[in-house]
Amino acid sequence: MIRRVIHIDEDKCNGCGACVTACHEGAIGLVDGKARLMRDDYCDGLGDCLPQCPTGAITFIEREAAAYDEAAVLANKAAKEKAAKEPHFSGCPGSMMRQFNRQAGNTTQNEAAEQAGGTYAAPVVPESQLAQWPCQIKLVPVNAPYFDGAKLLIAADCTAYAYANMHQDFMKGKVTIIGCPKLDDVDYSEKLTQIISNNNIQSVTIVRMEVPCCGGLEYAAKAALQNSGKFIPWQVVTISIDGNILY
Repeated sequence: MIRRVIHIDEDKCNGCGACVTACHEGAIGLVDGKARLMRDDYCDGLGDCLPQCPTGAITFIEREAAAYDEAAVLANKAAKEKAAKEPHFSGCPGSMMRQFNRQAGNTTQNEAAEQAGGTYAAPVVPESQLAQWPCQIKLVPVNAPYFDGAKLLIAADCTAYAYANMHQDFMKGKVTIIGCPKLDDVDYSEKLTQIISNNNIQSVTIVRMEVPCCGGLEYAAKAALQNSGKFIPWQVVTISIDGNILY
């Protein structure tokens, strides 16, 4: 049938992922860093994604396309929600949930030596402030015990490599989950909404890179906060590609 669907100009698309978050039907995904209409029958032709695109890459066209299938859309949403609630172990020990007690191990080697009345001349190596495992958004369970009363840090993968003091300045005292909207073909907003809605989250800090594609993580986190219906203190921190805090 001939009907109205969206068209994405890949030359204009910067891979920010804002349209992925805006599409409630799940019709759009990121493929190789570009937004793409994944299924014609998921597109309702209403265009909620159009005003969210910062580059004007999305327009309407009339063409041969499968009819909008609301039942398929709802089934897909239900499948995603079910998958998000289940731990993604798949038999891999590396995905097993673990929680670390950082409070008991925060004394550096030099501090311990001074407390004992001695000296320690070796360089001090800062300790990891990662509070739990796994930390990837795609792998973390939505109802983990470490989310209870947690200060949540949602960070782009690259921030820990670009910003030298990531652990002490941002991760310390928080539960950290990370992701990359350009590399992960998934809408983070659904899972983040479940994490915030189902747990007693005290605050949310979003740390992203200055590159446009990192906007997808920010959009997903903001959408999750809004969809959760909760009023939680939140902030966004942007890191430059040379490792400085921009704002």
